[in-house]
Amino acid sequence: MAGSYNKVILLGNLTRDVEVRYTPNNQAVATIGLAVNRRYQGADGERKEETTFVDCEAWGKTAETMGKYLAKGRPVFIEGRLKLDTWKDKTDGSNRSKLKVVVENFQFVDSRASGAGGGGGGGGEPIPDEADGGGSAPQGRPVVRGPSKGAGAATGPNYQPIEDEDIPF
Repeated sequence: MAGSYNKVILLGNLTRDVEVRYTPNNQAVATIGLAVNRRYQGADGERKEETTFVDCEAWGKTAETMGKYLAKGRPVFIEGRLKLDTWKDKTDGSNRSKLKVVVENFQFVDSRASGAGGGGGGGGEPIPDEADGGGSAPQGRPVVRGPSKGAGAATGPNYQPIEDEDIPF
């Protein structure tokens, strides 16, 4: 194989509020918990569901925007890459590791009514990609379409979940 490809696309709900912190050189970093559901039919014909919990991180303006407009329970579409963090355990000195998704782009999935405390999910200006903290993402690529300027932060989900029966195909 000539090269490698590392791309993750997820659609799920936030398991907790986005936590934004800042590095010593004032770079924003957000930690995000995402629950992704999979519905399927088992061998016995019974409908089943499994949930996968994914830890994600975002950097720069992306982190700040996610922290400002996203809250626990809200659905979000994330594009990113896998990253393996490794460290030595402080208690027993063993090697530890954790796989996470570094958010490169995201989009709001639901839209908010103007009176619901949030802005529309499709309005606003694209935000340049700073997800990896180094500015190596393609230039001019829209990252997120956020609420209109001046809109308040959303206080909770205002959406109807889509079931398999709702999809016409």
